[in-house]
Amino acid sequence: MPLVPPYIESLAPYLPGLSIEEVQREFGVSRVVKLASNENPLGASPLAIEAIRNHLDGLNRYPNGGIDLRRVLANQYDVKIENVIVGSGSEGIMSNIIRTFLCDDDEVLASEATFAGFEVLARSRGVAYRTVPQTNWHYDLTALAAAVNDKTKIIYLANPNNPTGTIFTRQEFEAFYPHVPERVLIILDEAYFEYAKDNNRYPDSMHYRHDNVITLRTFSKAYGLAGARIGYGFAHEELIRNLMKVKLPFELSTMAQAAGIGALADKEFLYRTLELNSRSIRYLTGAFREMGLTVVPSEANFLMIVLDSEQKAASLINDFLHQGIVLRHLKQFGLPNCIRISTGTDEQNRICIEAFQERMQCLTQPTSSR
Repeated sequence: MPLVPPYIESLAPYLPGLSIEEVQREFGVSRVVKLASNENPLGASPLAIEAIRNHLDGLNRYPNGGIDLRRVLANQYDVKIENVIVGSGSEGIMSNIIRTFLCDDDEVLASEATFAGFEVLARSRGVAYRTVPQTNWHYDLTALAAAVNDKTKIIYLANPNNPTGTIFTRQEFEAFYPHVPERVLIILDEAYFEYAKDNNRYPDSMHYRHDNVITLRTFSKAYGLAGARIGYGFAHEELIRNLMKVKLPFELSTMAQAAGIGALADKEFLYRTLELNSRSIRYLTGAFREMGLTVVPSEANFLMIVLDSEQKAASLINDFLHQGIVLRHLKQFGLPNCIRISTGTDEQNRICIEAFQERMQCLTQPTSSR
């Protein structure tokens, strides 16, 4: 009997984007424009930072398990505290879902070209992980419904989807949902919902509830708290009750909980974040299309560009790193000919576009068949 199960031994870990410090050290550059990890270019919410400072004196005490943040979230979204869970990023809650609800013979169903981190978590349980293709860079909910079988236990849906930036509509979800058995748990990953919520077609899951749906959200993106690792979720109290049995007892940290509560009160920072992102998406999309590049319309804080070969995508990523510009190659997401570009400040966006303009001749030349 091997010490490490075969499904763990063969598992490829999720690879995060390079940090600014890693790029500076490896490529010898002083200026780094990081547009690889969908982080907030404005930094963190000032009220969140202030809240962290105000709680430094309590570091010798154990946290209270996030109950204060759960109470604030319940009040803001008009649900009971029993309907709310918090964790170390939305991935932390995903991990608890995997541990809580999956048995050995169960299967997980997802779309191709979606968040690679969830696939790593699902496969770490040793269960079957099945996918269906997308249609024009969008979820094919009809195909997902048709793929449900007697072993399907969890369906993972990211809306907006990472890395494509696309959404499925409320009409599409309402047509899909009746085909899902009640015994199947639907994970609605809404990590980027703040950027899409003003789209009239976006199905904000807090406007309707289903007993077998758990909504996951995060403070990492719009609130600029990726380093604090704060995720939260909403679901039927029976789902939350069982997840709480598996959740680490002192998760979140005292600092993370304080930051989350402070961030929720910072309406001005959220407004500035969304205004900058809207301006950045318009600017980047227009500039890339003027260059003749294929840009997938996005409802998130990033864009996906489709090139005609893996070679061009990998070469561009490498060349930009030597200039101190960090983009994300999407090979791990099953899209080797695509790159993802996070929105930045106005200055960072300009630097990125100028770098692309310098590379346009290489990007538009046909790939050699040799």
